[in-house]
Amino acid sequence: MGGGGGALTSMDALDSFLFSLSNSFCTPLALFVQIQGCVICLVLAFGWACAAYVRNREIKRIKGRVQAGNSFAFICNDISELEHSNQVNLPRVTVIMPLKGFGEHNLHNWRSQITSLYGGPLEFLFVVESTEDPAYNAVLRLLSDYKDDVDASILVAGLATTCSQKIHNQLVGVEKMHKNSKYVLFLDDDVRLHPGTIGALTAEMEKNPDIFIQTGYPLDLPSGSLGSYCIYEYHMPCSMGFATGGKTFFLWGGCMMMHADDFRYDRYGVLSGLQDGGYSDDMTLAAIAGAHKRLITSPPVAIFPHPLASDLNLGRYWNYLRKQTFVLESYTSHVNKIMNRALFTSHCYLSWGFVAPYFMSLIHVLAALRFYIKGYSLEETSFSSVGMLMVCSLAMCTVIELLSMWNLTRVEVHLCNILSPEAPQLSLASYNWGLVFIAILVDNFLYTISAIRSHFSQSINWSGIRYYLKDGKISKIERSIPKLDMGPIYTDLGGKHLYGKKGMAPKVSFLGSLAKSLAQWRQPKKFDS
Repeated sequence: MGGGGGALTSMDALDSFLFSLSNSFCTPLALFVQIQGCVICLVLAFGWACAAYVRNREIKRIKGRVQAGNSFAFICNDISELEHSNQVNLPRVTVIMPLKGFGEHNLHNWRSQITSLYGGPLEFLFVVESTEDPAYNAVLRLLSDYKDDVDASILVAGLATTCSQKIHNQLVGVEKMHKNSKYVLFLDDDVRLHPGTIGALTAEMEKNPDIFIQTGYPLDLPSGSLGSYCIYEYHMPCSMGFATGGKTFFLWGGCMMMHADDFRYDRYGVLSGLQDGGYSDDMTLAAIAGAHKRLITSPPVAIFPHPLASDLNLGRYWNYLRKQTFVLESYTSHVNKIMNRALFTSHCYLSWGFVAPYFMSLIHVLAALRFYIKGYSLEETSFSSVGMLMVCSLAMCTVIELLSMWNLTRVEVHLCNILSPEAPQLSLASYNWGLVFIAILVDNFLYTISAIRSHFSQSINWSGIRYYLKDGKISKIERSIPKLDMGPIYTDLGGKHLYGKKGMAPKVSFLGSLAKSLAQWRQPKKFDS
């Protein structure tokens, strides 16, 4: 009997704690935090609704042109553009693809890039660090299949010493591009192009010579793992900044078309800015565009399917998030530094400001359950119904947010299917919206931790290369040498082999990866492998 009474007393103490905590979450400050969370949900929902409107408007335009007799509306606005007299006058474009490793989706992506239906002169430059990269032989085999159909070659860039390896590969491609190329298009190897993408980007550049950079954005196709849904959720808020149908302040390094002469003559310092300690290509170029008041645009058709690795776990997601937050530590000027700090602060605040109301709601729900299960009266508890009112409000706002996210994804899937009519059709059927909700909480909770970690470490391991920053620029580069007995090293999104040896992928848990990152905070040289 005494033991039972002790258990009852303990349970009553727990209930009292829950009621007290729930009641403390009904103070004016706590209510502000919860209302703020609802507002964030609604703002995101509104932004995605606007983005869906822009994408859907383009779908209607394409369908309208098809009904008007243009069966090739997915390639060009006016079918007369396909006439020989127009095609022969199209400008030359050089497509540069910096490569690192080889993964499950690369061949499909590369084929979509080199089989473009652009009618003008077109050359493709695949750039690798060395012939030891698994991508090297894979590209050679691919090019042998298309040697009589496309102008493509593979370049060996060597090791970067003053900037990131990706930027180094890009600049080697710029150095080797055709002397008559008018535009240069930088593509990541995980970009899956539509047949008319290069033509659409070039047409916009020709129409408006004031455009400094044209860009686009990926549509993530989650593989089913929580890590892949976290990547999808991470990209979704940014997607509204690329769905403007024109001018934007956002820039995605996976797709950037620029004037070739900007590099030949180092206009606005694009070449020197990237070469001199540049870590992130898109952040550096966006800063240059802002400093010189240059125009960045994102046409509504620049949305690209981005299949994620089938085994993308939380550990690989964490590594990806670390690299994304680390870019805010790089900058090109004092003004750019202040802007990045402002973005860092606001993003961290909003991320945890988004997550906190869900924790408070959980406490409110637990307190309400204990109140009704135990049959307490209002006189003997401090339970307040205001908490459940906030729970209901947050639940409604969350449903609105998820519906808006679903609608934008649906519209973008439809647009991608229209732009690539002969490709396997994409579908929303595989999306798990329960996992999407969990990913929203996980991603926003971890973002602030990752950002703070990046701020204090000032170093990052990117595909086996550790970069150190000083005054916003790369000051030191260290390369790890893979051990002979270790399994293959994988990149974060594509599940790509970075080194030639084949074997089973090392199973790295999220907690193990996080623990390793925390250890690196104090001993950055210990984990360079």
